[in-house]
Amino acid sequence: MGHDHQHDHSGCHGHGHAPANFNRAFALGTILNLAFVLVEAGYGFASNSLALVADAGHNLSDVMTLVLAWGAMIMARRVATPRHTFGFKKGTILVSLGSALFLYAAIGVIIWEAVGRLGSPAPVQGMTITVVAAIGVVINTATALLFLSGRKDDLNIKGAFLHMAADAAVSAGVVVAGLVIAATGWHLHDPLISIAIAVLVLLAGWGLLKDSLHLTMAGVPSGINAQAVLDYLTGLPGVSCVHDLHIWAASTTENVLTAHLVMPGGSDDALLHRIAEELRHDFAIHHATIQIETEDMGKICHVNDTTGPGACWPGRNPTPTTLNHNHRGTS
Repeated sequence: MGHDHQHDHSGCHGHGHAPANFNRAFALGTILNLAFVLVEAGYGFASNSLALVADAGHNLSDVMTLVLAWGAMIMARRVATPRHTFGFKKGTILVSLGSALFLYAAIGVIIWEAVGRLGSPAPVQGMTITVVAAIGVVINTATALLFLSGRKDDLNIKGAFLHMAADAAVSAGVVVAGLVIAATGWHLHDPLISIAIAVLVLLAGWGLLKDSLHLTMAGVPSGINAQAVLDYLTGLPGVSCVHDLHIWAASTTENVLTAHLVMPGGSDDALLHRIAEELRHDFAIHHATIQIETEDMGKICHVNDTTGPGACWPGRNPTPTTLNHNHRGTS
């Protein structure tokens, strides 16, 4: 069996990374939210408001999330080493998973404390809650806007945006609860709004947890249609079949593909460069490693094949011709 193992990076570098100006967004967001956490927690304890203390605890988890995501983004820019041949990009995925788990742990504490207060609600100062929470609405909304433009390109940026947007909504809810308490004197609203905060955060964090776990398990990134990629590869001229196709994320912004293409007529560098460029442009796959084989010798190379046990998916245009420039997949 003839093997022509070729790794092409043509046009693949420098795509999908978070813009450098997010350093400033992380720094400003961290400072604003840390200052607010101190203010909110102080007034929460002073006014005996579990809702404020719970929201402060959640905001503190968001500060830690911002710091970790910021650190992971910086680490991802470090160059590869002989022991870390992909560099340290994977840290962005691990941080997003840790952020989601930390968020859920905070939810558990909030619910535990709130349920304990349902039986014996403590008196709280409604107007204090309202004023402090209103400040939170402004700060959280401003911080969320810092990450608005990058939320579609990076799971960490998306996590920061969702955290801050959820916080703004939660703080708005606390404002309403404070007004109701001030008007009615019904202090049961405090633990009830705390539970509502926990439920809202639970819902907001589910997507982050699911996506982070998926990428941690080397799943195909959500923005990539694996079947469309397979259709593209099997449709290439001269390809009789495709096997050992694997697609995964090297980081929250960079995707990787490896595949074996059986091409009886062989290939050349021009074809490999073109495949790499189209995978990058059409499917957001930034690093492609294509192995060319002139014949398929059974299951020798079919290790953990995603296309099925020992499968080699047949090509749709096996006759060697000029590569179709107009072929475009969907991502």
